[in-house]
Amino acid sequence: MRAFVYLGLFLLVTGCKKEVAKKDIHLLGGYWEIVQVTFPDGKKKEYKVNTSIDYFVLDRDTGFRKKVQPKLDGTFDTSDDAEPFSITETKKGFSIHYKNELSEWVEEIVELNENSFSVKNEEGIIYQYRRFEPINVKS
Repeated sequence: MRAFVYLGLFLLVTGCKKEVAKKDIHLLGGYWEIVQVTFPDGKKKEYKVNTSIDYFVLDRDTGFRKKVQPKLDGTFDTSDDAEPFSITETKKGFSIHYKNELSEWVEEIVELNENSFSVKNEEGIIYQYRRFEPINVKS
């Protein structure tokens, strides 16, 4: 009986994880703010307020990511710096491959939907994001 309970719990936990589908990759485009970072040892760092937002532009399986700073009028300050990337399908799902003149790295897309996404880097650090909702203060 105990074995059936463990099997049931295992199936429930593994069955609830939604796989990232190719048709959902377009959801990566837009403005995202980091919510939490989970380290391989289980420690977590939460971000209550973000002064910079990640802006993703995607055209099929390539694009770029840049940091932008939201302003109170709903616009953004930005620089010309952008990190180009490509998305590739792997056995586990999909990965984002970044490459610039200084470095190269890969992040596995763990979760992706219209309101949140998370990635796991090569060191096992998980970054969780939520869709950014601008604050628009009009005078």
